Amino acid sequence: MALPHAASGDVIDVRPLGPRLAQAASVALFKAAELEVMRLVLPAGKKLLNHRVPGALTLQCLEGEVEVAAHQRQQLLRVGEMMYLAGGEPHELLARQDASLLLTVLLKP
Repeated sequence: MALPHAASGDVIDVRPLGPRLAQAASVALFKAAELEVMRLVLPAGKKLLNHRVPGALTLQCLEGEVEVAAHQRQQLLRVGEMMYLAGGEPHELLARQDASLLLTVLLKP
């Protein structure tokens, strides 16, 4: 059963999960024709292997720390930091700590 997405005008809570982080799962917050926003939850040590998406994306770290490998370098994304990646850019994620991120993806029509 698919989880409901937010509708236009809905308020979406993206505050840190705090003590609920360890039990949380990634969830799509809303999806429109051109845009998708998700809360990505990564437990410490979890790796998302090298991949790419057609549209541009942003990753905003809400809690924890995630190492992002892109553009032939590795950078640590910490609370309050955001990274933009162009569409088609290969990237890999490694959670250095339990983490949650706000992932925004521009979808190609």
